[in-house]
Amino acid sequence: MQDPFTGRPTRLPGGRDPGPDGEAALQHDHQRRLEAFARLGAAAQKVGIGTDPDDDLVLWEADELSLLAGADELWGELAAAAAAFRALVPIVALGAFGFPDDHEDPMGEGSPHLRRIGSGVEASAYQSLHDGLIYKFYLPREEGRVGGTFAFEARRPADGPDAPALQADACLGSYRDLLEKLALILALGGMPTEVVGITPEGVLVAKQRLGERLPEGADVSSSLPGDLIPIPARFLRAHRDHPRLAFVGGRPWFVADIHAKNLVRDSIGRLRVIDLLAAPFPAALAAADPLMRDWLDRVEHDPRTGLLAASADDEL
Repeated sequence: MQDPFTGRPTRLPGGRDPGPDGEAALQHDHQRRLEAFARLGAAAQKVGIGTDPDDDLVLWEADELSLLAGADELWGELAAAAAAFRALVPIVALGAFGFPDDHEDPMGEGSPHLRRIGSGVEASAYQSLHDGLIYKFYLPREEGRVGGTFAFEARRPADGPDAPALQADACLGSYRDLLEKLALILALGGMPTEVVGITPEGVLVAKQRLGERLPEGADVSSSLPGDLIPIPARFLRAHRDHPRLAFVGGRPWFVADIHAKNLVRDSIGRLRVIDLLAAPFPAALAAADPLMRDWLDRVEHDPRTGLLAASADDEL
């Protein structure tokens, strides 16, 4: 099957559930994409090209380095890495989705093929009139940033002993952060999501299966994905809904903002995540707090473990 806008192969044909095998294939694609982007960033650094922010990196044309590819081994490595990434994240014009090409605000003009259903801080969402799938357009922000993530700050002596060990504050993210988030949604049992491409303006486009929205303000605290672990208040503070810890592939993640607007029911009634805010858990900062370091080591193997390690009777 092909995507109706790009003509490229898709793992989300129409509104059909891709099933476990299809979801595994989508997740494999997410990981390949992240690995290719990491390879591209590493190759760029070898020739002295900065990778933060990574907006220029994500938009390199596959043939942009053709004249330099033969200059030496490092430039050849960079050209090959750019081509490999471009194959996984193609550049697609906004016009392919029906938005006018020659308008200063093409998305504001709308598309005859997409019905706008909502707009958030990170993205605008549209429903395809072709197949009912949701297309999300993540718009670039100031200073080459896109989407969102978290910045962490460790407790300072002036904060006092009762302050949490870490403070997490939402901030603008990078394209890598966004690609990681889309992979994380699926890894946590969320709605199947596929990266469609990126526009020349830097708008990352993803598509997702449609779900049934929950009532406004519904309490979902008891319905969060089972892989999410509550974080003791003494360890972390974040002014976001339902801050949690998740281990994915052995890597700890800080996850938040899984509220009613970011959950839907799929075709068989399962609650599934459609969006969240996340960042790699700051293991280095956590290591400075012995109690948190011990808890993280234990909770990875037993999510139900308590704040303190249990002691054997002969140790009391």
